[in-house]
Amino acid sequence: MATTRNTGLRTVGWRTWLGGALALTTSLTAPGTAFAASPGFGAHPAEHRSVGNYVALGDSYASGPGIADQTDAVCARSDQAYPALVARARQATSFSNVTCSGATTAHLTQGQGTVAPQLDAVGPATDLVTLTIGGNDIGFSRILGTCAQLSTTDVTGSPCRTFYGSSGTDQLALNIEQTTPKVSAVLADIQQRAPQARVVVVGYPDLLPDDGFGCFPTVPFAAGDFAYLRDTEKRLNAMLARAARRGHATYVDTYTSSIGHDMCQAAGTRWVEPLTPQAPAAPAHPNAAGQAAMAAAIERRVC
Repeated sequence: MATTRNTGLRTVGWRTWLGGALALTTSLTAPGTAFAASPGFGAHPAEHRSVGNYVALGDSYASGPGIADQTDAVCARSDQAYPALVARARQATSFSNVTCSGATTAHLTQGQGTVAPQLDAVGPATDLVTLTIGGNDIGFSRILGTCAQLSTTDVTGSPCRTFYGSSGTDQLALNIEQTTPKVSAVLADIQQRAPQARVVVVGYPDLLPDDGFGCFPTVPFAAGDFAYLRDTEKRLNAMLARAARRGHATYVDTYTSSIGHDMCQAAGTRWVEPLTPQAPAAPAHPNAAGQAAMAAAIERRVC
């Protein structure tokens, strides 16, 4: 466990990114990313069925911001993010990657600025849909920025938990509860548009140490807030699993297999970069190894 001492670490840079890096204001010139099947991650096993038309939906945990090679600057899509890896492994006949950094459930149906609604890519001919969504609905970037800022005045306590519980109700738990019907509505919409498709809800990987111990200042949260934020992520994933089950979709747990690879771990071991990344990735997002691990989790779950 790292020593939790006040080093005077500045948080301005993190707050600038966390407050706005996932927001998109420019236009997308095409509804998706063209894809040609090619060898790569997870050479196609003979026992695994190939897929016809595959559509990838979701936020930055699916698009892969910062990871080479970026195929779309507006939505920060990478050809090494899990959708592209799964498409190659499954030898998809066609692949429409409409994932976009900053996406919420509302953006899937209403569009994101001038970016078309992601669900426009789903239709009767769609065979497989993957979806990672919900983090931005609960305020992912704002939460991390707030917790990092609060740690500058109280590094040993749990100022973030106190802040979000000041009303007597855990605001983050409430945010997750309020996101539940939104995710369910998206799944119902997908089912209506593509009644024959297999729908896969992909959860979020382990961001912080599962044992609850922190690593300040590498990850600038107060000692008592690591367990609180860990539990919040687990609550979000549990909600997604329930929504998937009720919506007749498959849930893929990427958290369990990523324990021990959180942002507090050493470079080369971690699959999620800290707020100051040392490998190509957005802060607090999976790096290339993390995206490959997410793809592997999908492959294990979806035969």
